[in-house]
Amino acid sequence: MESALRAGSGAPGLKLIETALWDGAACPRLDGHLARLVRSAAALGWPCDPDAARAALTGPSGEAARLRLTLDATGALEITRAALPPSPAEWRLGLAQARLSSGDPWLRLKTTRREIYDRARAGMGEGIDELLFLNERGEICDGTITTLFFDRGAGLCTPPLSSGLLAGVLRAEMLGNGICREEILLAEDLPRVQLWVGNALRGMMPAVWRG
Repeated sequence: MESALRAGSGAPGLKLIETALWDGAACPRLDGHLARLVRSAAALGWPCDPDAARAALTGPSGEAARLRLTLDATGALEITRAALPPSPAEWRLGLAQARLSSGDPWLRLKTTRREIYDRARAGMGEGIDELLFLNERGEICDGTITTLFFDRGAGLCTPPLSSGLLAGVLRAEMLGNGICREEILLAEDLPRVQLWVGNALRGMMPAVWRG
């Protein structure tokens, strides 16, 4: 995996991304973001100063914000801060037309290589808030900006990394705390399970399948 990533790590403009919540006083999942950033940089063979990243992930006092931190191949960090846009009370889900390859190691990293996700969001139909990708085996992978969580009636689950998806910060936190476990979900099962989507910025959010 690392050899394939390092072979493409010199692509012009490539950056690692961490999108984090600032709750007005702190970044609640700061350690998770830093751990992923350091791990991803190591996989690419890039330098990364976690103390500098920690110092950058701050926002305005008393005001919630969306933080976007990027790291490039030289180890340079850049932070942008923006207002936190409202979230739907219930996310309406559909399927993306494109499929992902479960063996693509880039799917596990959050980078500026986002063309497939951006194209899917640009073509998202009315009445849909998020699109889910399938892999070549018909397994659910990721959403365009979220991780999928589901319950068949036996506890909370999320697709395994082997299906081809991002190693999300919220996902890692929930697996590490024993709140959910990994389980493959096929497309045909979507109408028959309880659904949520989530990410480090928003946390867990109820979702409904719209097909």
